[in-house]
Amino acid sequence: MLRKYLNKIKPNFEPGGKLHAFQSVFEGFESFLYTPNSTSQSGTHVHDSLDSKRIMIIVVAALMPCLIFGMFNTGYQNYLCAGIEGSVWEKFAYGFLALLPRIIVTYVVGLGIEFIVAQWRKEEIQEGFLVTGILIPLICPIETPVWMLAVATAFSVIFVKEVFGGTGYNIFNVALTARAFLFFAYPAQMSGDKAFIASEPICGLGGTVTYADGVSGATPLGQLATGTTELTNAVGEPISTLDAFLGLIPGSVGETSTLCILIGAALLLFTGIASWKIMLSVFAGGLAMGSVAYLLPSATYPGSSLTPWDQLLYGGFAFAAVFMATDPVTAARTGAGKYIYGFLVGVIAIIIRVYNTGYPEGAMLAVLLMNALAPLIDYCVVQVNINRRMRRSRTGAQ
Repeated sequence: MLRKYLNKIKPNFEPGGKLHAFQSVFEGFESFLYTPNSTSQSGTHVHDSLDSKRIMIIVVAALMPCLIFGMFNTGYQNYLCAGIEGSVWEKFAYGFLALLPRIIVTYVVGLGIEFIVAQWRKEEIQEGFLVTGILIPLICPIETPVWMLAVATAFSVIFVKEVFGGTGYNIFNVALTARAFLFFAYPAQMSGDKAFIASEPICGLGGTVTYADGVSGATPLGQLATGTTELTNAVGEPISTLDAFLGLIPGSVGETSTLCILIGAALLLFTGIASWKIMLSVFAGGLAMGSVAYLLPSATYPGSSLTPWDQLLYGGFAFAAVFMATDPVTAARTGAGKYIYGFLVGVIAIIIRVYNTGYPEGAMLAVLLMNALAPLIDYCVVQVNINRRMRRSRTGAQ
């Protein structure tokens, strides 16, 4: 029935139709629902039903465990700080209602800009924002004002994506650029004790967080940056390794649960969407640099006392390794380059985290820095291969 209805109204959106100005909007909606039936007329092509829209949908599916748990943890942290009891469903409902407006605003702003650009360029609507629109709320503190998310989304989509040509042409990760914009433009609202825990009751759910003595919403890495050696949760109770692995700690919505991140990683690797080379090398780089920091502790930063494995559990390291560093557009593309790129992401993230007391989280800057260096890495790898083959050819000729 839906297919017949789309076929019926389609002529209105084709050239000459009364709604032809919105052809790109109709095409984007139709191809989101159905595989396009158009085929190439000349040349040699590889045909596959797994187009970019469906790749993006798989990534969104991989993000669902982080999203669902992030909603629960948002409610859990609110109930914990407010000192009230609540069921699992009440905590999830609280987080759902707290996060939903942020997701809606991000999609409305980002997709609205992409619709306008597509109409202006008379091109098809690009599908890359299907993933970016959910990533931005997941990597930001829950208390980030909605208007800030709108501004950051607009800035990132326009100046990082569209001016370079749209999906597939951006040199930096769009979601991480939005996060970086927020961090440097509004540092007071993006860090500290009050950014990572939703503080107000919603529709009778949860309670108002007053941040009395003993209540702190600082993340574990934020605590370490202030000189604390004993990591605690929002009400002063010690944090265990299991708590960090499950994600029952303050932090950005989608980054706290390493377990949920690994579930998403399994789906990405099973479907072949993400590169296991990059993912593995990021964790290897983090472990290597974490071992150096552990064996050679810094006198100015007690975080160096964290074990290498703990370094992978806290902050956005695991999330960046699985969902950010593996972005096929901004990451290295050569086989050897993926290993180098990923390893350096892990190393730089821990270096920033341990030796820069003014910035306790290093994953975001590490990925953005390596985005800029990824083309150079690929170029060097290609040149090494060319030189090696030229030497072989000269040796064979002799």
